[in-house]
Amino acid sequence: MKSKYLGYSMNKWAKAIAQRISDGWDGNTEENKENVFVLQKVLENSLKNNPDGCKALIGTTIIEEDYFDINL
Repeated sequence: MKSKYLGYSMNKWAKAIAQRISDGWDGNTEENKENVFVLQKVLENSLKNNPDGCKALIGTTIIEEDYFDINL
């Protein structure tokens, strides 16, 4: 996916959203680090293949529209 949204590639958005969701998962513990990694990769790949779904999450409580401006 090479399209952009709010000046950033959809791949970058997909990765950030997947990281946010996997970081916030209740199962994110030291013992489950491998599962957290798997969850993050599955979410990232799913969002990359669904740009409309990815865009729908931007600007929600999951990820702010200015996420990259704040987190540089």
